[in-house]
Parts: sequence; C-alpha cells; structure tokens
Amino acid sequence: MTRPEQRRGIFLLGGLFLLLFALSLLVGRFPTAGFLFPGDLLRDPLSLRVFLRLRLPRVLSASLLGAALAASGCAFQMLFRNPLVEPGFLGVSQGAAFGAALAILLFPRLPGGVQLSAVLFSLGGLFLSYRVASSIRFGGWVIRMVISGLAVSALFTSGVGVLKYMADPLSQLQEMTFWMLGGLAGTTWQTTLSMLLLSLPALVLLYLFRWRLNILSLDDLTSFSMGADPFRERMLLLVAASVATAGVTAAAGIVGWVGLLVPHAARRVFGAEGSLSLPASMLLGAVMLLVCDGIARALLPFEIPLGILTSLLGAGLFILLLSSGQVRFRR
Repeated sequence: MTRPEQRRGIFLLGGLFLLLFALSLLVGRFPTAGFLFPGDLLRDPLSLRVFLRLRLPRVLSASLLGAALAASGCAFQMLFRNPLVEPGFLGVSQGAAFGAALAILLFPRLPGGVQLSAVLFSLGGLFLSYRVASSIRFGGWVIRMVISGLAVSALFTSGVGVLKYMADPLSQLQEMTFWMLGGLAGTTWQTTLSMLLLSLPALVLLYLFRWRLNILSLDDLTSFSMGADPFRERMLLLVAASVATAGVTAAAGIVGWVGLLVPHAARRVFGAEGSLSLPASMLLGAVMLLVCDGIARALLPFEIPLGILTSLLGAGLFILLLSSGQVRFRR
C-alpha cells in the first residue's frame, strides 16, 4: 500500500465505523427482535426513550471500549517491541479484576464502588510493575518490565482466586463471575461518562504522540540520538495506555483479545508506522466491539457476555494469523 492508499483506507475505515455505529443504534430486541425502523422513534415515545437512554450510551460505550483497548494494545506492542503483549500486560486488567472483586466482597452496596476500586487497583498494578522493574538488577528496561508485569499479573490473579473462595456463592460469587466475563449490560449515561472521563483524555494523548511510537520502538541509544527522551516518553505513553484501559475495564469488565488481535490486523493492512497503525487500531477496535455487542444483544433471547464473543472471535482469528506467519512487525 502506498501512503495515499493508506490514508484513503483510514477514511474508508472511519466511514465503516460511522455506518456500523448508526446501524447498531437500531439493533435490539425492542419493540421486536432485529432492526428498529427510524420512523418508529417518532411514532412510539417508549422506543425513543429506549433509543436515547439505553442504546445510544451503550453504543458509545462499545465504541470507546474497542478504541481504548486496541489503541492501548498497539502502544504496548510498539513500546515493548513485542507483538504478543496487550493492555493487561502490566497487571492493569488483572488489577482491575482484583479491585472489582474486592469491592463486590466488601462494599456491595456502595454506589460506584466496583468501578472506583477497579480503576484504583488497575493503576496500582501499573505502579507496582514499575516498582518491581526498578528493583531488578539485570537486563534492559524492556525485559525488566516484562518480568515484573508477569509477576504482578500472577499476584493479582491469585488474589482474585482467594476472593472468589471467600465470596458468597449465591450472590457475590455470581456477580464476580459475570463482571469478569465482560459486558455492557445495564450501561447508562453515567457509565458512559465515567468511561469518557478517564479514557478519552488518555486516547487523545496517545493519538497526539502516535508519531513518536516509531522512534520509541527503537533501542534507547538510537531513539535518544533522534531527539527523544526514551524513559520519560515511554512512561508517559505507558501511563496513558494503562489509564485508557483502566477507564473502560472498570465499567465493562474483562474484555479480552481486542488489544492483542486488532493491532496485528491494523499493521497487516496499514503497515507498522505508528502514525497510521494507531488510528487504524482505534477504528478497527471500535468496529469489532460494535459488531460483537450487536451480536450479544440480538442473537439470542438472552444477552451473551461480551468477553465470551471477543475471546471466541479473537482466538480464532489469532490462530489464522499465527498459521499464516503474520504475527510480526512490518517495517
């Protein structure tokens, strides 16, 4: 693909996103399963209320969820020069899961307690990974962060297991399980605004620094010779990617594979340059979540957890990428 073709591809992808966004607003099971005709919104006040109070915030949340996870995955993979990392790599997703489980166990009636605890512990996972990496005395910065991220993730995963063992199996354990399956059921404008408050500024920062991702994916001496401050800029973008992930994970639960798979697809089509692969990842992630959320809402009489659909789709496509030899950076 030449540069003009890549730019046209980005615009076409943006058009596809807008089309799916509009169609997703009309998909559901009220007043009948399938599509809602736009004319019904003017004739039926109840359909209009469902459209404005339920579907619109949910579709916005699905778009933001996909864009945040995919953009964070793209940033992580370029900063760590490793195509197999994803937003939960530094204990962010696992920290959010532990925080949500802890709030469900200890503060089940606190309004917004699950979301707040998930955000705090996800950011705590990033901080703990950084502190552990700073104490390691061997290897470069990347390998130290890899090792510390694995250790912190395992620590939080074990903590979730302990909390599940302590939970009431008739109430708390079920709530923990459904939260960790991921989904947007019960999304309201309050949920959407809470996601926007944290994730949108972080996404804007990642987008503005998309040009620096290529430089920061090089070794420290090379990136420093090109005018970058490798440590500070990497930490800034890592924090931004983690905050974006924390903001959406706190509201939607654990939705896997988006941050791992979508950046591979974006690089395969648009190349590895961050100025194109990052916005392409954001749009592809939003498109993927809109499709999965529409299927989750309309395929069966009951709602399918979103995390199950993304894992099923993501794992299948990732196997295809592995078998075709496309899991690599393309320069």
